[in-house]
Amino acid sequence: MHPEFDANLPVLILRTNRYPLHHGTLGAIRSLGRAGIEVHAVLEEHGNPSARSRYLSQALPFGPAPDEPDRLAAHLTGLAMRIGRRALLVPVDDAGALFAARHAERLSKHYVLPRQPPHLPEQVADKSQLLAHCTAHGIDCPPSSVPESAEETTAAVTELGLPLIAKWSRPWSLAAGQRSTTLVSTVEHARQLVALAQDPAHRAAGPLILQRLVGHSKGDWFFQGYFDQSSNCLFGGTGRKHLARPVQAGHTITGEWVANPELEQHAHALIKTLGYSGMVDLDFRETESRAYHLVDFNPRLGAQFRLFRDRQGLDLVRVQHLHQSGRPVPPAQPDYGRTMVVENHCLQHAVAHPTGLPSGLRQLGRAGEHAWYARDDMAPFLAMGADGLRWPVRALARRALRAGRRRP
Repeated sequence: MHPEFDANLPVLILRTNRYPLHHGTLGAIRSLGRAGIEVHAVLEEHGNPSARSRYLSQALPFGPAPDEPDRLAAHLTGLAMRIGRRALLVPVDDAGALFAARHAERLSKHYVLPRQPPHLPEQVADKSQLLAHCTAHGIDCPPSSVPESAEETTAAVTELGLPLIAKWSRPWSLAAGQRSTTLVSTVEHARQLVALAQDPAHRAAGPLILQRLVGHSKGDWFFQGYFDQSSNCLFGGTGRKHLARPVQAGHTITGEWVANPELEQHAHALIKTLGYSGMVDLDFRETESRAYHLVDFNPRLGAQFRLFRDRQGLDLVRVQHLHQSGRPVPPAQPDYGRTMVVENHCLQHAVAHPTGLPSGLRQLGRAGEHAWYARDDMAPFLAMGADGLRWPVRALARRALRAGRRRP
């Protein structure tokens, strides 16, 4: 029996980061639209493949940045007027999620959104504050250091070992195109990044954290879930990253829904300890001793959430809609073994690492869920292909041409 959704509660997908190839936005549009829900999204109307989805009611304009809260709140009020009635607000980037939590009372006149301690999402999203929370509550996390000089950096690298991970505490404050997490292989590279943290242009995103690379090659895990006001999980799943971009330091390119009750219970207990409610996207690294170290806490819908679509068609954004509209949420029916691939990133990785090309192409064909391709909604995939696949296709063509010239 499929759950019944409240068709009278529209949705606004909130984006503050101008990144046209964000596949999580398209996933939310398709999931809700297929359920008969009216979906609006803050998008670039031209040049954003998601704006072409048949399931999108309208693309709405970007507003001021979240660091101008009064202006952004006024802009969202204007968008609500265009929608015509209260809508469920679904942020899909960190800055939007933090803004919504801080200003929930103010926004509640026009939007439905989970109630949570207003500053808790920012405390867990800020990686330096997350480290403090982990220490205070006995939550496993990789050994870390926050050096401020070349000498402290050298000492930190000696203690943590190479390679290590460098990450900005507040990645939502980075300029467009800058990486939030970097795999560091030399002391000099670590020094360069720490020196950047002293630059006024990067201070808003700092401090820079150096973190030991714990775990093993198959130790990349993630958990995504939706929690009620008592921090009880209404829907969630554990996934294994088969491939990340960049490798060992980035988001999931190919992943699989894997039964891992130990990690699932660990994630539930962690959320309960912090008193968190709403949507979460957590990253873990599994160590050789099967301990799970928390490496990232995103207080929002994860871009790969469609991996966790269960056997009755439920996923995280549908569960949020049911819960926030006062409808019952049926127990999940996990679809273990389900896979997902982000086509453009998978192909880019395969081209950059030629030995992985056959495997990458196989995963493209076998995935249970594609980030962009959908037979019932082809326009976004074709629009993405015009930009997202141009570089890897050209690179493959050049490689084939060079190989042909080398043949006798």
